Amino acid sequence: MKITALLFFSVLSQVLIAQDLPAYKIYNARGKEVSFKTMSSKAGEVDLVLFGEFHDNPIAHWLQLELVQDMYDQHGQNLQLGFEMFEQDQQEILSAYVNGQLAIKEDRLKDTLRLWPNYQTDYAPLVDFAKAKQLSCVASNIQRKYASLLFKKGRAALDTLPENIKNQMAPLNFAFDTTLSQYQAMKQMGAHMGPGAGWRMVEAQAIKDATMAHFILHNPWRNAQTVHLHFNGAYHSDYYQGIMWYIKQEAPQMSTLTISTVSQENMKRLDKEHLGKADFIICVPANMTSTH
Repeated sequence: MKITALLFFSVLSQVLIAQDLPAYKIYNARGKEVSFKTMSSKAGEVDLVLFGEFHDNPIAHWLQLELVQDMYDQHGQNLQLGFEMFEQDQQEILSAYVNGQLAIKEDRLKDTLRLWPNYQTDYAPLVDFAKAKQLSCVASNIQRKYASLLFKKGRAALDTLPENIKNQMAPLNFAFDTTLSQYQAMKQMGAHMGPGAGWRMVEAQAIKDATMAHFILHNPWRNAQTVHLHFNGAYHSDYYQGIMWYIKQEAPQMSTLTISTVSQENMKRLDKEHLGKADFIICVPANMTSTH
C-alpha cells in the first residue's frame, strides 16, 4: 500500500511539473540557462547595464523593476536610471517630478509629458521607485520629430536648428558605421520606401543610438561612482551594437553588460538565432499577453 501511494504521488508530481507554464527563462550569451540572481549579480558588477526590452512585454517590465531594486540594494544613491522612453526636452520636468520639486500629481503627469501609452503599467513603477529613493533619471532620447526630420531631409537639415535644440541630441558629426548587422537589416526593411530611404532610416536610428549613448555618458548627475541602468528597445543594443557601439567608441574602458528580450514558441532551449545577442537573454513565451 505504501509503495502504491508513493508511486501515485511520484506520478502526480511529474504531471504537475509537466503542466507548469514558465513565464520566462534566462540564458547567457552561449545559451546556458541561468537564474535571475546570477544576472542581477553580474549586473551589479559593471558601470553600465543596457536592458533591451520588448516595449509591450509584462515579464520584461517586471524583471526591470526587480533588477532596479537589486541594484539599488548594491549601489544605493550611485544608481542612475536612463530611459529611451523620455526625450531630452522632457528632462527638466522629469527631474523636477522625481526630485519632488514639481507640484503635480502622478495622474496629471501625462498632461505635462509626452508619455508612452503603456507608461502607467510599465514605466511608472520604475520612475516611482526612483522618486522614492531620490535617484537621478536621464531622459536620453532625441525628440522623435528631429529623428524624423533627418530621415526625410538628411543630416544637413539638422544644421539649421537652434543651438538649444542641438544640445538635446548627439553632436551632429556623430559616426555612422554602415557595416553593423543591425543597421544592415534595417536598411533592407526600408529599401522598399524608395531610393536612399533604407540608409536614411538607418541614420535616423543611428542618431537615436548616438544620442542615448551621449546622455548616458554626459549628464549632470554622472560622477566616478555612478552605475547607470538604461532601458531601451532591444534592437538598440542587441549584438552589442546601437547604443553600445557608441559607448565603446567614446568610453572603451567602461565595464558594461547587456540584456535582451526574445520570444519563442518553445522555451526549453534558446534558439540558435538568439545566441550571442546579449550577455543575458530573457526568453518569454511567444503567446505572452501584451501590455498594450
